Amino acid sequence: MPELSETDASGEIAAIYAEIRRLWAVPYVSSMQRHLATRPGWLEWVWTALRPAFASGRAQEAAWRAADGLEVPPLDPISRDALRVWDVDAAGERVIRTVCQAFIRVSPVNLVFSGLLQRLLQGERPHGPGLDTSAWQPPPALARLPEMVDPAGQSTHERAVMLSLATVMADQPFVPGLYRMLARWPRFLGHVATVLPPRLDRAAAGGLSLSLCERIDALIPAIFSELPPPPVEPPVPRSSEFASVLDALATYRTTSPEMVIAGRLIADALPSSETAPETAFA
Repeated sequence: MPELSETDASGEIAAIYAEIRRLWAVPYVSSMQRHLATRPGWLEWVWTALRPAFASGRAQEAAWRAADGLEVPPLDPISRDALRVWDVDAAGERVIRTVCQAFIRVSPVNLVFSGLLQRLLQGERPHGPGLDTSAWQPPPALARLPEMVDPAGQSTHERAVMLSLATVMADQPFVPGLYRMLARWPRFLGHVATVLPPRLDRAAAGGLSLSLCERIDALIPAIFSELPPPPVEPPVPRSSEFASVLDALATYRTTSPEMVIAGRLIADALPSSETAPETAFA
């Protein structure tokens, strides 16, 4: 799916991106919002309507509570020696842990974002009493993350491993950002691509992804009902685009729960962080 990168964003889009990074408490903007930004007027319209739910912290706190307690079947522990064999040094180990934390944090919030957006696309408009956006403060932002690896720059085998973790969006392979960041360590990603899919299949078969979606879905009506009418509503995007956006949201509904589960599985399999140094990647 086309995306507007954070480095290419300007004007109002850049300002929205900055707010999303601050309110989600992660150092990047997800592909969902980056894709909306490629459609003229879309991100501006959506953010004007939905911003109070996130500026107040109402959406984030509810999303994080919904994801808490999700019991995930664990991966076998990974030794620090194995990480070093896979070219993951002490600094890389810390970054991988932070990458996992970022997707665990952001993915439930994106599920709320997509659920609220679906209501807009179904013709509903905010008319609630409003939310207090003056008091809530997001948690400290996570450290800077590595750039996502471009498959075009990978070797044939590296690209095949990363694409084995892809899903399909608009008839094209879509590799979630978690895997594209971990592709910085191709040997480590090779291990992940071997052991993770069976666990994800078990999680799906056990209803974990569906359970998280259902928990989030149950939150959407109350949150939407509290949204106030925007003081000035930007022009509504063309209705002819609604179906393709809904299709994209359906894919994110699949990948977002996967990112919560995968992030937890990988993070929990890493060695204890107690002896890992407080360093950043080069």
